[in-house]
Order: sequence, then structure tokens, then C-alpha cells
Amino acid sequence: MDFNRLVRLYGGEEPANRQLARFEALKEHFIRHFGSADGCELISAPGRTEIAGNHTDHNHGCVLAASVDMDTVALARKTNDNRVTLYSAGYDKPFVVDVSDLTVHEDEKETTLALIRGVAAEMKKAGFAVGGFEAEVSSTVMRGSGLSSSAAFEVMLVAVNDALYNGWTVDHQLNAKLSQKAENNYFLKPCGLMDQMASAVGGLVFIDFNHGDAQVEAVQYDFLKKGFIPCVVTAGGDHGNLTNEYAAIPAEMKQVARLLGGETLRDVEDKVESSIALLKGKVPDRAILRALHFVDEDRRVREMLTALKNDDLASFFDGVIASGESSWMLLQNLFVPGGDNQEMPLALEMSRRMLTGRGAWRIHGGGFAGTILAFVPVDLMPAYREAMDSVFGQGAVKPLYIRPEGAVWLR
Repeated sequence: MDFNRLVRLYGGEEPANRQLARFEALKEHFIRHFGSADGCELISAPGRTEIAGNHTDHNHGCVLAASVDMDTVALARKTNDNRVTLYSAGYDKPFVVDVSDLTVHEDEKETTLALIRGVAAEMKKAGFAVGGFEAEVSSTVMRGSGLSSSAAFEVMLVAVNDALYNGWTVDHQLNAKLSQKAENNYFLKPCGLMDQMASAVGGLVFIDFNHGDAQVEAVQYDFLKKGFIPCVVTAGGDHGNLTNEYAAIPAEMKQVARLLGGETLRDVEDKVESSIALLKGKVPDRAILRALHFVDEDRRVREMLTALKNDDLASFFDGVIASGESSWMLLQNLFVPGGDNQEMPLALEMSRRMLTGRGAWRIHGGGFAGTILAFVPVDLMPAYREAMDSVFGQGAVKPLYIRPEGAVWLR
């Protein structure tokens, strides 16, 4: 294994050595479950951070996103029986799926089994070979972290099938699209394409989802060299049982789009603001507000991209903060109405009081529960960490390293 590549992937020699120890432990678990590790392949798919473009991808908008050093790793070996047997850290029993049956199983909704079956089905539909395999999986992308553990898992599954049965011929963008289809059609959860695209492609990227044909542009920017550490703060709350809240966002946006003669808001974004009187009473007021968020956010992402290209960090941070405020006021996805706790608003307000004039802060990911994103000056990091950990628990603050590659076959 190329140690220098691990250094690039994980951000230094010390993290690379930790990963080597992790891989060795994964191998030991594989041998315990399957007898030997002969013929195994090692696959890694990263989590992702959303920098701007909150809930715009499903309406064909633009996003800024990046893969991170936390990832889902699989040690996998091809079998001849069309049976996938997958052990995952934290689960006592394996996930077992016969991929000779690629029909949708309603009773597997929102389960790991659905993703295993769904990825195999979508790859086969696209003309790729699939089959059985044995796998041991480890993930440092925490569930509910807003770093998209589900997307990393899906992208990893596509990559495993690709490495074992196709010789690594699936390009990264297609990997993302196949992963999204598995989540939509088998896991039965609506989602855009941003999470999977950022995980599969890797690095800091600008993605334009116009008309569903994603255009990806790599962005070179080193925040640490500028004196800032991007980090996520786990504020708390649970993403479980929030499918209806997530589904309502694209549904309401598309209600507005259809009334204005389009399929998605990207088709009609120049009409939204001038059509508020027309929309009032025909769609819920919240749908109008969410459509206005899309219009502003889609423009904002492009402005933030330009700011990074011009090394205008102040304007970029203004965009980060404005994105978060728009999510709070217009998109309305910081907490579930009627809930007793508002962890994310509290974390954002604490960040505002500490970082105003010095950094930036915003919601991170799908919302309603989970994490916020902050850009913290290096010299302020100890105080910021202490303040946030004191409220949200030890280890709530997780510094992020932007990983330069997405899904990889580590040989």
C-alpha cells in the first residue's frame, strides 16, 4: 500500500499511521469471520461536508461541498454464490442479502439491506456486473453527524462491486448517480445528489446540478494556510423519523416550480420573487419562503465560488453566514416545530457570539437535527472547543481535513 497516498488522503503521517492500524484491525475481524483474508480488496469512501447550497441540489441548483478525512472502509472478497455477507462495526450480526433477487423489498425500507440490494440492482440496470461478496466494514463517519454516513456507505458499495466485478470502470459521477438511485428507489428515502457526488468525486468542489446533469469543478483552497480550521459541531438531536420533514422541502419547492411552469426551481428561478402575489394562497406560505431560499442560495453559491477564486475570504465568510441565516429564516430546517429542544439554533448562536468578525458559521447538512459548520481561527480554536464541548458534550467539535480524493481502491 502506498503510504504517501495515505498521507495525502488523511492529512499527515500520524493520521496515516492510525489508518494503517485501523486497516490491520479490519483484516483481523475479516479473518475471524471468514477464515482468511486472501484475495481481499480495500475500498474507502469519504464523508462529506456541505459548505453552501443547503437543499438546492434536488431542484437542480448549485452547491459547494468537500470530502473529508472521515470515511467508510470495506475489506471485501468476491464469492460465487450471489450472496453478500457484510459485517459492520457496532453490529452483532452480519447483513446478508441474496443479490440474485433485486426486487424492491418494502420491509427493508430505510435499512442497510435495502442499500446493499439497491446498489446491486442499480448497477445491473446500468449494465455493470454485480455479484456476491464477503466484507468487513468500518466507518468513522458518525451517523447523525451531518457528514452523510449513508452516502459514504452507498458510494463504498458501488466501489466494492466495481473493484470486484468490473475492474474499476465506473467513473465517480456515475458512482454518485447509482448511489442516489439506490437510496431513492430501494432505501425509499428522497434525496438529492450532492451527498453522493461529494463523496464519490472528492476534494473541494463546486457542483452545478442544472437539469440533473451535474457539472463538477475542482476548487483549490487551503483554509488552514489562511489561519482557519473548518469544523463540525455535533449539537445533538436525532435524524431518525425525519423523512417526512426532509421530503417536504423538495416537494414544496417543486409545487412552486410547477405553478410557474417548470419542473424544478432552477427552471423558473427568475420568476419566483416577482410571482409572490400569484403564489399566495395557491401554495403554503412556507413553500414560497423555501423557494425564495433556493433563489438566493443558488446565486450565493456562485458568488462564494468567485470569492474563493479571488482569495476574498471575507466575502466567502459573509456568504457562509448568509447561507445559514437563510436556512434558519426561509428554509426553516433548523429544528422540528413543536420539539422541546433547539440544539442547532443554540450552537449557531453561541458560534455567532464567539466568531463575529473573526470566522463563519452555518447549518450543516439536511438540518432539523445534527451538526453545524464553523470556520474557526486557529488561535481561537481552544476556547471555541472548550465552550462548545461544555454545552454539547466532550468531543462535540470535530476539526475537518479536506480529503483530496473521493472513493478509492487502496492497492
